[in-house]
Order: sequence, then structure tokens, then C-alpha cells
Amino acid sequence: MLLALDAGNSNITIGAFEGQRLLSQWRLRTVHEQTADEWGILLRNLFSPAGLEIGAIDGIIIASVVPPIDSTLAFMTERYFGTAAMFVTPRTDIGLAIRYDNPNEVGADRLCNGVAGFYKYGGPCIVVDMGTTINFDVISRDGEYLGGAIAVGIGIAIEALFARTARLPLVDFGAPKQVIGTNTVASMQSGLYYGAIGMIDGIVERIVAELGADTKVIATGGQARMIVSGSRYLKIVDDHLTLEGLRMIWDRNQGKKADGQ
Repeated sequence: MLLALDAGNSNITIGAFEGQRLLSQWRLRTVHEQTADEWGILLRNLFSPAGLEIGAIDGIIIASVVPPIDSTLAFMTERYFGTAAMFVTPRTDIGLAIRYDNPNEVGADRLCNGVAGFYKYGGPCIVVDMGTTINFDVISRDGEYLGGAIAVGIGIAIEALFARTARLPLVDFGAPKQVIGTNTVASMQSGLYYGAIGMIDGIVERIVAELGADTKVIATGGQARMIVSGSRYLKIVDDHLTLEGLRMIWDRNQGKKADGQ
């Protein structure tokens, strides 16, 4: 059984795979101060309610964009699961050629999204991942990771409005009943929702103009389904795309080991 961890700035998403099948998925807060023992006990406690056995885990792969917790996670996997974790880096064989100016700057989650987007849906494609930031990852027809765009995430925008203004409240993100808000909360929700959609559609439109009309666009991340309902370009939602990319990278590299490479 494979354990895949996508460690982001706000959350860590965890998936347990049996072959290509995702058995269970969990989402935890990313807590920088958490110790290896705390992470290990927390993860182990997730398994029993899901009917999974800790001893069945024979591989762990991690995509992390939070360097301060990498050593903690590495120690935790060895102590509690008895196996060294594989961390995805730009030097990992992911099956895509990385055309970024400096490949070391590409986040591991972006590479995983690119792998899953290309191998599940074909190229050219754009993956729009809505997390702490909104990432646009672009893969060519020939399987090249070309780069993309990084925009402010919806959660950051909400916090900034609250923190930098004297009278605006902290609001929940949601689709408003109408564009024209008739009170402060409704006005903020309208601006946040339609502002995000306008930004996303605008960037996607310009990328599609460069890649071609046959470009596939895949959305993933926490707010993906809500945004897709109002978007002109986002039609495909894949909730587990990053975890699928981790699983594909793991399979590819285990295959190389089996071949003695």
C-alpha cells in the first residue's frame, strides 16, 4: 500500500493507494510546530476508522512546499512506518521535461499536478489548483512542463480585506445569490467570487490563445467545484489530481528500480 502526502502551506492532504485505487483520503492542517511523534500518532489514528492496517504501508511519497517540516515528516515516516519517504523534487524522474528557467523553483505540488494532468487528460493542458495560492500549471502537447502563473489565493484575499480595512468583516467564501450585493457581506462575497472567476478565466483564456483551442483545462483544490459552476473555461474537476500525480511518480520510479536502473 502506498501513502501519498501533499504538504501545502495551509493543509496536508493524505491518500492511501492500493495499486491505482485511492482507498482513503484525509486533510489535516499544516502545523509547523508539530513534532514527528505528533504527526506519526495522528496519521496512525486515521487508519483504524478507515479499516486500514499500518503494516500494509510499504511505500511513502511526499510532495512538500513547506521546507521547515520536511525533516520532521522524513523522521516520522521512518519511525512510525519503518520506511524512508521519497520526496518529489525537480530532479525526480516525473516523465515530463521541465522547461522552467530554474527547475529548482518549481513546487513539488505543481509538478505532480502537471504529471496527472498530462497522463490523465493529455496535452496540451492547464491545471488550475486552488489552494493557498491559485496555481496555473501548463503542459505542452509533447509532455513538457512549460511553467504557468501563480496568483493570490481566495483565502489570502479574504484575510487581507479583513486585516487591512477598518470596517470590513471576515466573511465566508461562497457563491452569491446575485452580482449586486445589497449589504457589506454580500458585496464582499460577490467581489471575491466573481473577482476570482474573472481572474482565472482571464489567465486561462490567454494561455489557451498561446497553446491552441484543443487545450484541456482541469481544476483541482478546495474551491474548485464552487468556481467551476461560474467559470466559462473550467469544466473538468479532479479532486484527487495531486495525489494521483504522486502515485504516478511513485509507480514510474518503482518501475525503474525493478528494471535495475
